[in-house]
Amino acid sequence: MNNSGESGGSHVRWAVLVLLCLMYLITYLDRVSLANTAPLISKEYGFNKVTMGIIFSAFIWAYALFQVPGGWMGDRFGPRRVLSAIMAYRAAIAVLTTRALGLPSFWGIRFLLGVGEAGAFPTATRAMQMWFPRDERGFVQGVSHAASRLGAASGPPLAVAIMIHYGWRSVFYVIGALSLMWSLLYLLTYRNMPEENGRVSYAELARIRGVNEKGEIKQANIQKRPKVPWSVLLKHSNMWAVMCAYAAYIYSLWFFLSWLPSYLVEYRKFTLIKMGFYASLPLLAGVVGDTFGGWLTDKLLVKTNNLRFARRSVAIVAMLGCGASILLAALTVNPNTAVYCLTSAMFFLEMTIGPAWAVPMDIGGEFSGTVSGMMNMGGQIVGALSPTVFGILVAKGSWVAPFVVSACLLFVGAGIWAFWIDPEQSVIVY
Repeated sequence: MNNSGESGGSHVRWAVLVLLCLMYLITYLDRVSLANTAPLISKEYGFNKVTMGIIFSAFIWAYALFQVPGGWMGDRFGPRRVLSAIMAYRAAIAVLTTRALGLPSFWGIRFLLGVGEAGAFPTATRAMQMWFPRDERGFVQGVSHAASRLGAASGPPLAVAIMIHYGWRSVFYVIGALSLMWSLLYLLTYRNMPEENGRVSYAELARIRGVNEKGEIKQANIQKRPKVPWSVLLKHSNMWAVMCAYAAYIYSLWFFLSWLPSYLVEYRKFTLIKMGFYASLPLLAGVVGDTFGGWLTDKLLVKTNNLRFARRSVAIVAMLGCGASILLAALTVNPNTAVYCLTSAMFFLEMTIGPAWAVPMDIGGEFSGTVSGMMNMGGQIVGALSPTVFGILVAKGSWVAPFVVSACLLFVGAGIWAFWIDPEQSVIVY
């Protein structure tokens, strides 16, 4: 390890963050690929709204069910091997999507994608816990999720450009190639812990781990293959609070990741080309919201040294702002005003990400991958209902009702953050 002083300290952890951000970006390019190609797929296969809603939900069900196993694998085998395997697997699934024959095969392929991708974010959270100190965790979660929303925002115009010239299947070929290249790069360059990377300076390691009263770098309190205290986690009220609050967030998120393009084309009457532009605006606002929310929660932590206030206040304001914006979007008559309100809604919605994903690192210790997996599992189980419920309500003749349901859940989520979640209460205390 390089023992250079503070002035000559390394910044390897930020290179790690760039790698993880690239993964998040590719991940969301992949997740919105079906939504962006849905108008052409529906036309080719004759799928109606309910059928597309069922296909959208296939990924989310698998993603929810395999969150905890995926997070456990990240804790047990380390991010390097697990994330590399996940991205290589995704490349294969992307190619397989182009061979789908109808509803059963589309549903099955999207389910398989959810199975493989479930461990990505929990395992990345484990990597961030290994590589970043507490007062940078909200920011790195915000920035990495901002990259994912940038991928989602890039998806509509990129997909439209590819589809116009090469057809919808080429969208999945591009995603497969990007996933495979990232997998190889990560396997070659990443190490699970800063202590294993020879480019990390003494000063940077001290920043990550902290120092004790003697001025010595603290040892990493991380078991190589931890045994998860399942009975403790499943009984802890704080764990259930985190899961429920995240469910309110995820339910609303899946509108933007599944139905937004169809909503703009079919209800707001935008052309396909205009949809490619307008569908990107809320997602770009999400990029800003992710970064701002992550920065703000860490800034408040440094200023107040009050972890509860720093995490809770940002999430509460964000959920209330999103709920109000979604209601305005649903009720306005003007299509452009609806897009602007949805843009505001996505900004506030994504502000919750920094505190939401920092909390599993705050309360999970060496089990942060598993804890974040449980949080995401709870969120995705509820989120899996979102595309289907949206499709059913629209099929019954209402494009407004789905937004009202979403807003109500967001207001409940704000209440959970205010009265139930405690970022200072560990969920692994025996």
